[in-house]
Amino acid sequence: MPRHEGLPRATPTILRKRQLLNDLAAIDSDREATQRVLKMEVDFRTRIRAHVDSLPTEDAIFSKFNTNPFVLMFRSMKKDYRHIGDIEDDILPAKVFSSMETSAGRMVEAVVLPVFGWETVPSEMHTANSALDGRAKKGDTLCLATLKSGPRCLNDEMSENLADAVLANYVEWAAHAGVHKIDFTYGVLYGTPKQSNKKDWHILRNIEQKLQGGRLVVAPRGVWGLEFEKDGINVAVTIRIGIDLWNYFGGSTRAFVEMASAVIRACITPSDTQPTDHRFTIADLPQIISLKSVPQEFNVSLLQRSQLEWLFFFARHFCDELFEA
Repeated sequence: MPRHEGLPRATPTILRKRQLLNDLAAIDSDREATQRVLKMEVDFRTRIRAHVDSLPTEDAIFSKFNTNPFVLMFRSMKKDYRHIGDIEDDILPAKVFSSMETSAGRMVEAVVLPVFGWETVPSEMHTANSALDGRAKKGDTLCLATLKSGPRCLNDEMSENLADAVLANYVEWAAHAGVHKIDFTYGVLYGTPKQSNKKDWHILRNIEQKLQGGRLVVAPRGVWGLEFEKDGINVAVTIRIGIDLWNYFGGSTRAFVEMASAVIRACITPSDTQPTDHRFTIADLPQIISLKSVPQEFNVSLLQRSQLEWLFFFARHFCDELFEA
């Protein structure tokens, strides 16, 4: 498939464990940042518990699981299952993961955005807000965001629809907020630009192609954004993925680590670190969770030593390479 003119060449997103530790220590010594983490932790725990209570239980109905019969048979052969009860033990966790995938994004938005000064937007169908998930007015600029969970969620039709939504509604958005500047973000909750299927960038290309009149101030050539002026309104549209998105929401280079720390505190009880003789099936997991770069004297109140393994495990979903130092 030919490469579209202007499509950015995504460079790898690199994270270093030492920098994560430095950010964590800085947050730990910052009273306001610590309070944000604790607030998110409580909200995450409350919402997660309520959500898990609504997931499939022993009285769930089989027809609601939408299982693939061929996959069930192939899995049973692979595991040498002899009884239906064996495969049921696989079906239930699979359904739990599927159910959580659909709601986790909304849960994260509802918890994190308000802590960083944003409000969540009810996505009412067939209204100017149907494409919006977050909103914040900063000075003379209305900041808006539409959010997707992962870097490959978008297809061509969705890209075009989002472009149409921006062009159809920017005047109403600006008028409602009483501003002449809009900063619109297409945000992805985790992943990296390199992992993107690039359909997100095509939002920009579609806006450029569909823009009638007005002036294109910044063209999407090798960058993840564009800017245009029309009807007396300046509109910037930017693709923000993973760490870039969370730091943008928080207005800080440490906002991602604040969010990550809150999730880990809410979900993971401190314990011993992973036994060194554990044999992982996934070959690079030992390197990902390695604590070699963590000095023995490193001590923060937000995360215990065993939870640092989870910090590195979580952070690996937001980078292409994770280095010790």
